[in-house]
Amino acid sequence: MEINLLTRRSFLRLLQSSAGKSAVLLSFPTIISACRDARKSQLSESNFRSLSATEALEFDAIAERILPKTDTPGARDAGVVYFFDNVLKDRTEALDILKNGLRELQGNTNSKFNTRFFYLLSPSDQDQLLAQIENTDFFATARYLTIAGMFALPEYGGNNNLVGDELIGFEDHLGWTAPFGHYDADYMEKGE
Repeated sequence: MEINLLTRRSFLRLLQSSAGKSAVLLSFPTIISACRDARKSQLSESNFRSLSATEALEFDAIAERILPKTDTPGARDAGVVYFFDNVLKDRTEALDILKNGLRELQGNTNSKFNTRFFYLLSPSDQDQLLAQIENTDFFATARYLTIAGMFALPEYGGNNNLVGDELIGFEDHLGWTAPFGHYDADYMEKGE
């Protein structure tokens, strides 16, 4: 199996390009905070705070089409919808854009496929509808939040079970090793 490695720099360019039309732009501390809250929600299996249960199903389906499960995990495996819910709780403008866009998408779903909900469609029908709106603020915001939630820190709710890390081939080997010499804790142990 061939693994496509995405460098940190390439990933940051991808994230930046996805933010272009997004109604929400997140700083790193905001992403961390949202991930932490998302993780709490996942662990407690609590209700969504910003999204209704149906909206959560719809956004989960949209995120899964943006980053689908193939031979690697997708957005659903990463729990991206929890990230959506937590990021949107204090962002009324972005939430309104997403909810209005979702209503339009549901209207298109109903008129084209005679069913009320996007998440009930086949993946190919979902892709067809999303292709028609890929240049909208709604889709840009959903794509941005999907990517941010997919690759966020797992201990804060995104990147559940390190599926995002696996997707880009990231291995955190050096995260906990001392770069130079000894730390104060090493000297404290020796009594120096």
